[in-house]
Amino acid sequence: MKILTVAQMRQAEQRCAAAGIPTEVLMENAGRAAAEAIRDSVSGRKSSVVVLAGPGNNGGDGLVAGRYLRTYGFGVKIFTYGDRPVNDKNLIMAQEHGLEIIHVGVTALDQLERELISADVVLDALLGIGKNRPISGRLSEIIDTVRIVKNSRLAKKIFALDIPSGMNADTGQIDANCLQADETITLGFPKVGLFLMPGAEYTGRIKVVDIGVNPETADSDIELITPEKVKVNLPKRPLTANKGTFGKAMIFAGSRNYTGAAFLACSGAMRVGVGLVTLAIPSELHPILASKLHETTFLPLPESKGGLSHEAPLILKSELDNYDALLVGPGIGRSEGAAQLIESVLFDQSRPNLRVVIDADALNILAGILADAGKKGVVWQRLKADAILTPHPGEMARLTGMTVEQVQNNRINIAREKAVEWQKTVVLKGAYTVIAAPDGRTAVSPFANPALASAGTGDVLAGVITGLVAQRMPSFEAALSGVFVHGKAGDIAVSELGDAGMVAGDLLPLLPRVIKALKS
Repeated sequence: MKILTVAQMRQAEQRCAAAGIPTEVLMENAGRAAAEAIRDSVSGRKSSVVVLAGPGNNGGDGLVAGRYLRTYGFGVKIFTYGDRPVNDKNLIMAQEHGLEIIHVGVTALDQLERELISADVVLDALLGIGKNRPISGRLSEIIDTVRIVKNSRLAKKIFALDIPSGMNADTGQIDANCLQADETITLGFPKVGLFLMPGAEYTGRIKVVDIGVNPETADSDIELITPEKVKVNLPKRPLTANKGTFGKAMIFAGSRNYTGAAFLACSGAMRVGVGLVTLAIPSELHPILASKLHETTFLPLPESKGGLSHEAPLILKSELDNYDALLVGPGIGRSEGAAQLIESVLFDQSRPNLRVVIDADALNILAGILADAGKKGVVWQRLKADAILTPHPGEMARLTGMTVEQVQNNRINIAREKAVEWQKTVVLKGAYTVIAAPDGRTAVSPFANPALASAGTGDVLAGVITGLVAQRMPSFEAALSGVFVHGKAGDIAVSELGDAGMVAGDLLPLLPRVIKALKS
């Protein structure tokens, strides 16, 4: 599913009009789809709804939605802001259906407050994707009234129509008076700003509804990952298979303080169906991990003076030709021995066909090399491997020399620009993880789950992606599929355990369940 800018959405609508589908039809479709989404979200309960309709097309969509909600048995009150034409078809039809329509002028705020207090649902159709002016005056008072009532009655649900009023649909920037939604019903296609900070904090759950715009009319190289997209990429499991059929993954992970990272990364790879996982680990840690990872084989690496010896890189590289994918980084620390191993393996010119996932401390080691002015210009030329980089915002900031705030405020563009510049696949983690390919293709995860913001979940994701790469999936497809499976497992965990207290290990048994559901 494509993610569009405002200009791209306008162009798609214009192409619809040229094909004989006018704005009036799209508006009718949009209002009906929004009403259906609200009806489904409240589980069929006949709730009371306050519709806030602005002066533009977004307000027109709200008027249509109010009309359909009335036919579905909801109690509906419509409050309009701004001037609508006297011959407005949607306003006239709402009145003909017996809907009470109150214009919020000088004296209607008290009435709005009373209706909001008794309502179960608020539909925000005040400002659409084309309205980026500052919110002030009467409009600010309306939104403040909604916010105050919402804060006093948290069970009330606020639905935003297309985008929350006060959000820039292209940049995700928000007005100081932006109305925070519990759910955003976005029309036709999701808009870029819904997935960018700080706007992403104001959208709540995002639901995309079909309004009749042909996807072929939309020009965009950014996609929202869907189950259908992942399903077609999942490796086949032939009955005549052996463990070699499903690939072999080598994982260099863990150190004295971070044995859990190695366990989680290996387990993540195994839980997505890879045939064999070998853990390269400092030899002193072998007994600890061997007691926990019963299905994993091991490559103990020699140590000297409490760290990896100079022989460790040679031993690891001597085994790589027997493996389909390599993961480096989870929990390895930043010791001199770890850094030497990472540099030796990643810049080994004799293995241009190496497929590697670079995560966590390996990214920080790489960032340190990039920070060396004498090496910066040649790092990406020396890194010949087909690599997937999986930074969180802090690691991406170190890799790029930007601040975390700069990364977060322009996540999609930065991930895509760096993937093209570096000629590597980039997975920029966080709410609505961004996956970008060297050719500019870009995908965004549909998941924003605070429960995944806990220690070890990134190690699981790195293992999941590596397991899919080892099963010979192309890097971009392996990365977006791994992100989706991991994110969906997180959503299941939250639905079963709640949003606090979930730990990374809770994801592991859910990964096969997600894959099974995708295949069914």
